[in-house]
Amino acid sequence: MSFFTWKDSGLTSDCSSLDAMASRFEETANLMKKLSKKGFKLKKTLNNQLIIHSDQKVFDQWGFISEELPFKQLCLIPEEESLLNRKNSSVSMDK
Repeated sequence: MSFFTWKDSGLTSDCSSLDAMASRFEETANLMKKLSKKGFKLKKTLNNQLIIHSDQKVFDQWGFISEELPFKQLCLIPEEESLLNRKNSSVSMDK
């Protein structure tokens, strides 16, 4: 399942006024509501809050980068696509 870690420690650290902080909180709240409507869920672990989605396509549409372990990410690449990328990629070393 695709996920990314939500960290809010710096959410308002660059704000110079209470109004700026309030605006930042409102923007964040609106984003969280949109994510929820699209099926994203919050999963709490020992020390983190993960935003997850079971549909990789929806996750990708939002432009998020999954923090899944690399071998799990590789399992999501269809075999045909993997072979195609190998055929089209080449490495050259110019000296």
